[in-house]
Amino acid sequence: MSTRTQEVAGRSTARQALLLLGSLGPLGHLPASGTVTVALIGVPLFWLLQFVSPALQMVIAVGFSLAAVALHQWGDRALGEKDSRKLVWDELAGFMVAVIAVPFTWQLALAAFFIERALDISKFPPARWVERRVPGGWGVVGDDLVAGLYTLAALHLLLRFAPGWVGQ
Repeated sequence: MSTRTQEVAGRSTARQALLLLGSLGPLGHLPASGTVTVALIGVPLFWLLQFVSPALQMVIAVGFSLAAVALHQWGDRALGEKDSRKLVWDELAGFMVAVIAVPFTWQLALAAFFIERALDISKFPPARWVERRVPGGWGVVGDDLVAGLYTLAALHLLLRFAPGWVGQ
C-alpha cells in the first residue's frame, strides 16, 4: 500500500471514529436523536453528577460543552451539514448545564427532561439568534446551552417555590 493510500485510509478511519463518537454510536441515527440521547444518556449522567460537588459539575459541563463545540465544528464539516442531527453532543451539553447544582430526584429528572427539551425545540430567545448568527460549533452548541440555562433557572425556581412537587 502506498504512503498516500495509507494516509487516506488513516484519515477515513479517524473520520469514522470521530463520527461514531459524535453520534454516540446508533443514537445519532435514530428518529428524534436529541430527545432519545437526553433520555438514555443525559438522565443517567444527571444521576451520576449527584455524587460530585456543584463546582465539579460546572467544570464537567463546561469541559463537555467545549468538547461538543469542537466535535460539532469538525463533524458538520466532515458531513457537509450544518447542525447535523447525527451529532448529539450539543443536546447533552445543554442538559448537563440544565442540572448543575440540582439535586437528583426522579421528579426533577422528569422536569429537567421535559423543560429542557421543550425549550431546545422551541428555540426560546436568544437561542434561535445564537443558532443562526454564531458560526460553526459555537452556534450549534450555543442554542442548547441557552435552553440549558433557562431550564437551570426553572429547576431552581421549582426547588425554591415548590419543593414538594419535585421530591424535596
